[in-house]
Amino acid sequence: MKKLVTGLAATGALLLALTGCSAGASGGDGGDKAPEDIIVGFAQVGAESGWRTANTKDVKRAFEDAGIELKFSDAQQKQENQIKAIRSYIQQGVDVIAFSPVVESGWDAVLQEAKDAGIPVILTDRAVDSEDESLYESFLGSDFVEEGNKAGEWLVEEYADSDDPVKIIQLEGTTGAAPAIDRAEGFAEIIKDESKFEIVASQTGDFTRAGGKQVTEALLKSNPDVDVIYSHNDDMGLGAIEAIEEAGLVPGEDIKIITVDAVKDGMQALADGKINFIVECNPLLGDQLVDLVKKVVAGEDIEKRVVTEETTFTQEEAKEALPDRQY
Repeated sequence: MKKLVTGLAATGALLLALTGCSAGASGGDGGDKAPEDIIVGFAQVGAESGWRTANTKDVKRAFEDAGIELKFSDAQQKQENQIKAIRSYIQQGVDVIAFSPVVESGWDAVLQEAKDAGIPVILTDRAVDSEDESLYESFLGSDFVEEGNKAGEWLVEEYADSDDPVKIIQLEGTTGAAPAIDRAEGFAEIIKDESKFEIVASQTGDFTRAGGKQVTEALLKSNPDVDVIYSHNDDMGLGAIEAIEEAGLVPGEDIKIITVDAVKDGMQALADGKINFIVECNPLLGDQLVDLVKKVVAGEDIEKRVVTEETTFTQEEAKEALPDRQY
C-alpha cells in the first residue's frame, strides 16, 4: 500500500509538471504579461535585397520601442536554416514565433511542433501553402497577386494604342517563394487576353541585384529585340539596368522596366527614367507585427489575414515621394 501511494503521488507530480510546462509555453495564457516579459523569436529570410534590409530594420526597431525581447535569426535564404531557428525557439519556450518563409511549402512538420508546444506562430511578408490554417495565427503582408495585377494593368495601358507585338522578359524571384509565384500569376492574369503580349523568357534572379544582372545579360543575347522587362523586385530590376547599359541600350527607353518594391534605389532609378513603373510592397511591418504579438499573448482574437496598404509610382510620383522616403 505504501508503494502504491508513493507511485500515485509521483504520477500526480509528473502530470502537474507537464501541465505547468504546457501552460507556460502557450501564448494565449499570458494575458497579464507586461511587454518586457514577452519573448518573440523571429526567423528572417536573409538580407537578399534593399527591401529585406528595410524590413529587418523596422521589425527590430518596433520591438525595441515596445520593450519586447526579440530573438532574431538570419536564414541566409535557406529553408533548413529557418526550420532550425524555429525549432530552437520552440526549445527556448518563447511566447510567439514570427517568420517570413523563404518558400511556400515544407512547413507543416515544424509548425505542428510549435502548435504542440503551445507557441503561436505569425507569418510575416510571405505565406505558406499548408491546408491546415490552425498551424498559424495570422499572416501579415502584401497581396502579391494584386501587385502582379497592378504591373500588368500599367503595361496594358502603356501599349493601349499599339497593335505591335510586345516581347517581355520576366525576372522571377526565388523559386517556390510566395511573392515569385503570386506576382507572376497576377501579371499573367491581366495580360493573357491580349495576344500582342508575349513573355518570351522567364527566369529566376533570386531577388538579388547580381542575379538580375546575370540573368538579363544571358536573356538579352537570346532575345535582343525584347521590349519590356518585368522584375519581381527592384533589386533585380537594378541589376537589369546595368546589363542593359552594358549592352549599349538605354533602360527605360529601348527597354521599358516594371518592378515591385519601391525601395529608395529603385525609386531613384524611376525618377531618373531608367525604370518606368514601380508597384509598392511596403516593408515597414514592425508596428503591425508588435500589435499582433501583444493581442496573441493576451489571448485576443486576431484576423487570419492582415493586408498592408500599398500604392504605385510613376516617374513624377517618385520624384515627389523620394525626399520623405523612409526606405
